[in-house]
Amino acid sequence: MGTPKEVELKLDCGAPELAELARHPLLDVAEPTEAEFLSATYYDTADRALHRQGMTLRVRRHGERHVQTVKVASSAAGLFDRSEWEWAVDGPLPDLSLLDDTPIPDVLGSASSPDLAAVVTTVIERTTRAVTYGVSRISATLDQGRVETPVGDVPLWELELELIEGIPADLFSLAQSLAETVPLRLGVLAKSERGFRILNETLRRPSKAGSVKLDQDSSATVAFRAIAIACLTHLRLNEDVFLKTRDPEGLHQIRVALRRLRSAFTLFKPILASDPAATHLREEIKRVTEPFGQARNLDVFLSETLPEEMAKRPDEAGLDDLRIRLEAEREIAYDAVFSILESQSWRSLILDLSAWIETGPWRNEETRSTISARDYAEEILDKSRRRIRRRGRHLHRVDAEERHQVRIEAKKLRYGAEFFASLYAGKKAQKRHKAFVAALSDLQDHLGALNDIATAHSVIASLIATGPTANSEGEAGTMFAAGLTAADGEARTNDLLRSAEQAHEALLDVKPFWR
Repeated sequence: MGTPKEVELKLDCGAPELAELARHPLLDVAEPTEAEFLSATYYDTADRALHRQGMTLRVRRHGERHVQTVKVASSAAGLFDRSEWEWAVDGPLPDLSLLDDTPIPDVLGSASSPDLAAVVTTVIERTTRAVTYGVSRISATLDQGRVETPVGDVPLWELELELIEGIPADLFSLAQSLAETVPLRLGVLAKSERGFRILNETLRRPSKAGSVKLDQDSSATVAFRAIAIACLTHLRLNEDVFLKTRDPEGLHQIRVALRRLRSAFTLFKPILASDPAATHLREEIKRVTEPFGQARNLDVFLSETLPEEMAKRPDEAGLDDLRIRLEAEREIAYDAVFSILESQSWRSLILDLSAWIETGPWRNEETRSTISARDYAEEILDKSRRRIRRRGRHLHRVDAEERHQVRIEAKKLRYGAEFFASLYAGKKAQKRHKAFVAALSDLQDHLGALNDIATAHSVIASLIATGPTANSEGEAGTMFAAGLTAADGEARTNDLLRSAEQAHEALLDVKPFWR
């Protein structure tokens, strides 16, 4: 018998939006269920062995009944396509004798301390209604409550659309229809994951991209889906953090996630060529997020470029006024970013992207690529490395824009190396991967520093173009900054160019880990 599967789409919202959903015509049914009050406890080992393997063990109380559930996640952003097992149990504690057909015994058997303890609790008020949409029957579940841990808790409002029978595309179509009038965001965290992030204090912190796990026998098509989902998850996690905290690192990680996603589109272009939506989505993401770059440029100037100069010239008149003016400009730029992230068009774009990743024509049987992920990785990484070899020659002879293009190629190769790393798991391959990424990072660092100098020029040029400040010291600071980015920048550029050329040569001397 096959492993039982749960296919659902999570959508995050607030309390007013959940109330609006309860009255929505698309979720209107003749006999909606009465509200249920559910409490669930999640169990894990002291070192979180189950969580690290993407597994949860839960006992939920429903009235006088208790139900034990095991879930194994296989996705995050988009569809939660999970293996699931359920049993009735006699009380609130897990019954380990029922777990033999699940992966949990193997994980506990290799854990340093296999004893289980309660770690996360959820208390939920739930209403459910079965609706028909398209050709599918869908269970629409409205949850409100709290996720609780020993170190803190958070409120929860979410809509879950679970496929009872039919096609996953109808889940997204229903979600998109609801989102036309109700502000809904793509959900990427299970309830238990929110709790674990409270425990490790990462729920409200910016996060870097996670690793992508690919099976050795994965096809290139399967690999792209996993990579795109990882990028979308990285984006949504940091989007939520930035909207709640205005943390500059959150904005930076949003931009990293977007670059990684666009790079994935480029690296897999031959796989996606049969689907015109791929090009449209990539270009639309780039167009909509263009203002994010100005906000980030101001962050870099204020946090790195200007403090260095202020430290070297503490008595320079007007630099503090320049800082104040730039901080005001950054607030304006941040407001523009917030306006985009809070817009219905942005939320819809993310849902469209998720729907396309999961159900787009590129995944159709007749157009799907059968090449293995490893063969495809070797082909595209070779091509990317050749482009860097060719375009990175004589960096001191080319202009800033051409060097920027080399930097973009280096980023694509870096992201490709990270995307496919799990396909090269042997000790020798891992050692070569580490050496290759280190050499590539060195080149990226030097090219990035060169780009920061060019960006500083554009920041100051933009400031001058907006007109003088209200006082002479502020104007003097602006003009002085223009001078320092020209004079000091030229000297530093020459040093960085020499270092970048050496790093380019060193990268070409490192043996590719995929060969």
